[in-house]
Amino acid sequence: MEFTFLGTSAGTPTKARNVTGLALRHGSPRQWYLIDCGEGTQQQLLRTRYSPVQLQAIFITHVHGDHTFGLPGLLASASMAGRTEPLPIIAPASLRPFIEVALSHTDSNLGYELEFIDSEAPDFRWQDQAVAVTAATLSHRVPCRAFVFTENNLQRRLLTDALREDGIDAGPVWGQLQQGQDVTMDDGKVLRAKTYTLIPRTPRRIVVAGDNDTPELLADACQNAHVLIHEATYTQAVSDRIGPWPQHSSAAQVARFADAIGVPNLVLTHFSSRYQFRSSPQTQSSSAPNIEEVADEARSIYRGNLCLAQDFAGYRLTPDFVLELMTE
Repeated sequence: MEFTFLGTSAGTPTKARNVTGLALRHGSPRQWYLIDCGEGTQQQLLRTRYSPVQLQAIFITHVHGDHTFGLPGLLASASMAGRTEPLPIIAPASLRPFIEVALSHTDSNLGYELEFIDSEAPDFRWQDQAVAVTAATLSHRVPCRAFVFTENNLQRRLLTDALREDGIDAGPVWGQLQQGQDVTMDDGKVLRAKTYTLIPRTPRRIVVAGDNDTPELLADACQNAHVLIHEATYTQAVSDRIGPWPQHSSAAQVARFADAIGVPNLVLTHFSSRYQFRSSPQTQSSSAPNIEEVADEARSIYRGNLCLAQDFAGYRLTPDFVLELMTE
């Protein structure tokens, strides 16, 4: 499983960081998923290997503009690039009229169908051949969700000795069982895939949270999760000074939760535009807050593998659950 940050700034972009967007890939080398789509996301995609033609689904955590304003342009560009396959949009139901009005009032006729799926439905669950996705409710100024991506259809290992002992010779039946399919034999006997196959490892699981001022709401979602991607809009001191109205998390809040729940990999993102990188001209010439302040606060609490997201940084979660920074 791989993911690449297309934007890591909160609210407004900076010269170094765009607003929120994340590309996640699993399965086919070209197929991928988009989580949130702030203004300028399609421009960010031009600097990556991801194409809107191969996009499998879009997931929107909530309706705020820094997570959605890039949608109409991206959808129109996908059509002009030749997309014809239907595109699922998993989002709050209130986002649908925004998209439809923006497209209809700009004479933007798509060459493919949009499939709107309500992410706030009580029984929400979405899956394809590569991933299964569930949602968790968060605390923000508008309804907001986290999405839990769990890899689907892991390669099964055939228990060949058991098959032979039961008189089931090698052949097409073996292949069906290995694909997780139950098989009904000519004599009516049903062969259960779970009886004759073994999934040799735990499926990888990544939690991608939207804006949220109460990380503890993710306690259930983070059970057996290997990566938590969560906002850390500012440090605790700035959070205390601003007050509770924005309903964002500080680095300390997220680090404290992740450490207590035992998530092995924590990736912080959605940093306030007030924070600059150490090497930026603004930081060198002024007393602008440094993004390392966010990192230092989290590291003083969280004992796992901590990463601070940067635009275009890509990460790979290996089958043995090691989170690696991709160099390509």
